[in-house]
Amino acid sequence: MSMPMLVIKGTFRAKGLKPDGDTVNFTPDDVADWKRVPGARPVVPRWDGSASIRLEGIDALETHYGDENSPSGVQHQPLPLAHAAMQGLLKAIGFTAFDRDDQDQEKISSTTPEAVDGYVLTRGADVFGRCVALVGHRFQPAPNGYAVEVDERMLKNTANYQLLKSGLVYPTYYSEFPELLRASLTAAAAAAAAAPEPGKSVWEKDVTTTGVKVTGLQSLTADDGAVILPKLFRRLKDYLDLNPSDPSLSCFRAYLAGASDDQFYLQGKPEVFGGMHHVVEVDGDTVRMTRAPHEIVFVEK
Repeated sequence: MSMPMLVIKGTFRAKGLKPDGDTVNFTPDDVADWKRVPGARPVVPRWDGSASIRLEGIDALETHYGDENSPSGVQHQPLPLAHAAMQGLLKAIGFTAFDRDDQDQEKISSTTPEAVDGYVLTRGADVFGRCVALVGHRFQPAPNGYAVEVDERMLKNTANYQLLKSGLVYPTYYSEFPELLRASLTAAAAAAAAAPEPGKSVWEKDVTTTGVKVTGLQSLTADDGAVILPKLFRRLKDYLDLNPSDPSLSCFRAYLAGASDDQFYLQGKPEVFGGMHHVVEVDGDTVRMTRAPHEIVFVEK
């Protein structure tokens, strides 16, 4: 089954911003189009009419996650792979080159070209006011402002699909994204995992389901650190911040049960679970997910 998504035409920009592998800046040709985005939550644009786009169906390694005032500050996952995903996204939407800021390596100081024409296919905004969307550079499927039924052909023209096909990101699904499109993304991710590109694919070093030994945040943030599903990394970072002097995972599952509002179901099963402790196992200082990322479908908040 396909789904209707709103087509918005506009431009992508990255100069002066901090894009990562699943978030990019977009300005509609007509900023009033933000008001046409379906769903209960509004897109919250910046002063110039641009807004952050959170790419549907994927999760990229974190380049800057957390609050500067938290005990560990802003953190990241292994940067070589995190930056490969960011670079892959910029390339997929039409940028041919970019430079990083000398003082802040996460900020883009210049791009070639400065702006790229493209489009988004959206079904709504997330809790942070970001537009959740499939994004494309070429092959816009319909005129601006039309709602289209997204099929596999359209999906394969998007950066979302291309990033998964390249093994640069993980699949991460939410319940209102249709099963047919999830299946197509899962197939692309499986193909990438079967033949990971050395030095660029998350699947080359992924230990999400095999297990990662956590002796502190450095286990997850070093360039040669463990590569895991970003959602699991975010939960671990927040948990370890509660007691920075003690990296013990003894209470991690209890933390997931009590402090997390993640709700999800497993592909093909009706039961809804509350909390990621249902799919996380801890053995001493080793943590792993008992289900692969593509098997989990999170319920829309």
